[in-house]
Amino acid sequence: MKTRKTIVTLFALALVGVATLNGQNKRSVAQKDYPTTFHTVKVDGLDIFYREAGPKDAPTLLLLHGYPTSSHMFRNLMQDLSQDYHLIAPDYPGYGRSSQPPMAEFEYSFDNFGEIIEQLLVQLKVDRYSLYLMDYGAPVGYRIFEKHPERVEAFIVQNGNAYTEGLTDFWNPLRKLWADNSEANRKPLEGFHQIGGLKWQYLHGVQDSTKVSPDNWNHDLQHLTRPENNEIQLALFYDYRTNVDHYPGWQKLFREYQVPTLIVWGKNDYIFPPSGAHPYKRDLKNVEMHLLNTGHFALEEKGDEIADYISKFLKKNNIQ
Repeated sequence: MKTRKTIVTLFALALVGVATLNGQNKRSVAQKDYPTTFHTVKVDGLDIFYREAGPKDAPTLLLLHGYPTSSHMFRNLMQDLSQDYHLIAPDYPGYGRSSQPPMAEFEYSFDNFGEIIEQLLVQLKVDRYSLYLMDYGAPVGYRIFEKHPERVEAFIVQNGNAYTEGLTDFWNPLRKLWADNSEANRKPLEGFHQIGGLKWQYLHGVQDSTKVSPDNWNHDLQHLTRPENNEIQLALFYDYRTNVDHYPGWQKLFREYQVPTLIVWGKNDYIFPPSGAHPYKRDLKNVEMHLLNTGHFALEEKGDEIADYISKFLKKNNIQ
């Protein structure tokens, strides 16, 4: 009798083990790991670095970084979304791990950044994508949209401006620069890409500074302290005036193409305050807006929340 019970017990345990193993196999298939990979390709003679994650046959999200950072700002978001989306995050020339050609050989402008990223997409054979637009990423991405509006499936706007209402008091020193590109007007702006200015941009407006890794500004300093990079940043500050000239044209395209738009905006951002977020609703009909209780680099403190909003929004709009 004991032998029969022992056999039955062992058989039951074996069945449980098989079921458990099958469950694990199913989970491993359903939750396949897509680690972020790192690449450098030649684009118009320049080494352009980009991060990539997710299945290549999934909908593509092009992640466009802001100032003064790089694709590093998307490191966690890429992991969070890689199960369902193909993610590409490039570094602009002079940022991150992309090459920094001398200013005498390359014009650092938003026009050129847009062209470089557009050529990268051609090389990668990506012709449909959603745009994640943050800070400098907005004028870079909207230039790409301007050329190929039919290719854009969705906008994800995180503290990225396309309206003059968003250019508040912070921008007064830059307006002086735009009116007079003199040494006297350039010099005060250098502090933004020095250590104190970097830390302020990451920490101002956050609720818990312990959630923001100091690796961020230390990582940024690696490209900001390269020879001539200070001048590159000042050249881009001056070139930012060209973005304002594009605003009416971009808004016209918003009205014409009605791209589904998710706004996830750090509402305590002094650089791009929420006054730049609300006007999107004036021109776009399918807008979902979330003003988050954090600062400029919202992904650092609200990354999980933003990833969840993105996933739900794209699925709601059948981008999956």
